[in-house]
Parts: sequence; structure tokens; C-alpha cells
Amino acid sequence: MKTFEYNILSFPMTRKTSLADMQICLNEKGADGWEVVSISSSEFANVGHTVFLKRETIATGATA
Repeated sequence: MKTFEYNILSFPMTRKTSLADMQICLNEKGADGWEVVSISSSEFANVGHTVFLKRETIATGATA
């Protein structure tokens, strides 16, 4: 059975380059095997985005 681990990132949108910074960070996470599964955005007061990621864990001692 596949198992996963999860990560949650927060990206405040306070600067003009914030989206570019977010893209760089997510590309780095993707290179480490993380996959974005959901993004929650808040436009109220330009708060930002919360990103939920997952990646498959490596099973130890498992048999096929």
C-alpha cells in the first residue's frame, strides 16, 4: 500500500515578486518529489496563499 507524507507552506503576498518567489520554492519542492494537491488563497487584505503538498514515502521492509 502506498503511504504519503504531507507538507504545508504559507506564502504571504506582500511584495511584487511574491508570485515569482512562490514559483521558485514550489519548483524546488517538486524536484524533491513533492506534489501540490491544493492551494487556498485569501484576497482579503492581500494575505496570500497556503499550499498543501504530498509525496510518497519509501516503505521499509515491505514485500510486494
